[in-house]
Amino acid sequence: MRIKEVYVYMFSLVVVLWIFRNSVQGRSLPLSLPRPLPDSAAAFARWLVSESSWGVLNTIAGDLGGAPFGNVVSFSDGLPDKGSGIPYFYLTTLDPTARYALKDQRSSFTVSEYPIGTCGKTDPENPTCSKITLTGKLKLGNPDEAEYAQTALFTKHPEMKDWPKDHNFQIFKLEVENIFMINWFGGPKPLTVDEYLHTKM
Repeated sequence: MRIKEVYVYMFSLVVVLWIFRNSVQGRSLPLSLPRPLPDSAAAFARWLVSESSWGVLNTIAGDLGGAPFGNVVSFSDGLPDKGSGIPYFYLTTLDPTARYALKDQRSSFTVSEYPIGTCGKTDPENPTCSKITLTGKLKLGNPDEAEYAQTALFTKHPEMKDWPKDHNFQIFKLEVENIFMINWFGGPKPLTVDEYLHTKM
């Protein structure tokens, strides 16, 4: 094997290992936006939601005596670098989450920074690996925003375009009423919904 071929082989191996390392930590794609400083609570919250692609959506399970029911779901808050902060979901009533929401809109949605890949080897429960819970009402999307929401969802999750039409997938959105975020030591950051929705990315 010639020296040039050895270098090409070694370079290729390094690239593969780097991609594998990043995918193991949760993400192989580059971030759209840089990570804000932890003391910029509103900007950090919007960054965390915008950079994430899935989380745990909790609804009230009437058939389980009103117990909270958590489900892993994909979501989008807008086009890359243009998130609105409002999570949109593409859900089917064949799944309990949508059925529960149609009967009781009270919901919460939790996202962790860990899958983004910016926590390194830090445990997901460590305060420096941020997490956010948005609490509010899970509702069917407004027809006026259907095109925006669908574009946002299908851009981040192209596979959704091919999901079965006979499954009656519909766009839902979470109307945020309360925000709980930890992104550093010292407890949750004080953050109002107005600050969260109207901060500039």
